[in-house]
Amino acid sequence: MAVYLHKGIDIGLPDWLIGTAIEGKIASGEYENKESEAALKRVRKGWTVLELGAGLGFVSSICASVAGAENVISVEANPRMLDPVRANLNRNGFDEVTLLHGAVVGDDHESETVRFRAGSLFWGGSIVEEGKSHDDMVEVPALPLTHLLAIYEPKFVMMDIEGAEQYLFDRPWPRCVKHVVMEIHPSRYPQKVIRKIVDCMSKSGLTYDPVMSSGRTLGFMRVAKGRG
Repeated sequence: MAVYLHKGIDIGLPDWLIGTAIEGKIASGEYENKESEAALKRVRKGWTVLELGAGLGFVSSICASVAGAENVISVEANPRMLDPVRANLNRNGFDEVTLLHGAVVGDDHESETVRFRAGSLFWGGSIVEEGKSHDDMVEVPALPLTHLLAIYEPKFVMMDIEGAEQYLFDRPWPRCVKHVVMEIHPSRYPQKVIRKIVDCMSKSGLTYDPVMSSGRTLGFMRVAKGRG
């Protein structure tokens, strides 16, 4: 176990990730910089934050430091990452963060589980497409996005789910959501999916936010309508 300090957060790295590209990113201070900066710019104390894709628990810790740990819900599909995430949350005093195990799915997913491929490094994990099979895939709970949004009513949604975002924009999001930050993965789907995501955000009353956007990280925000 190696522990690094990044933006005031202690990140414990399990032995099986030591010597990988992930450790290099953390050691250099580059790890999840765009996502964490976006959270620091927009999250407010007392806001409910929903994070889809916990990784090592770094961004959820950043959000918890601002919003309060009791207001953060973090979802992680990879069963191997649950213990490291919880350990990092506890290490930083954020044991009240709600950590959910499962992969976020769209409304057309009918099963209570979904096949997930963890990959050799956690940031390469992904949902297995229908009709495909891999030796390293596992069944994990399926968590419909609409249910998560209805149950927790988050103001801020952070999303980094390695291409699975393509399934989550078939209908407008609820008005409780004020800010959305997502890392898109264009190598995993056609260009029209990005247009679909942007159109869905527009129909949800959320517009492009340049403050939270950089490269593949897109931010959206709800702008209050002016009074006539």
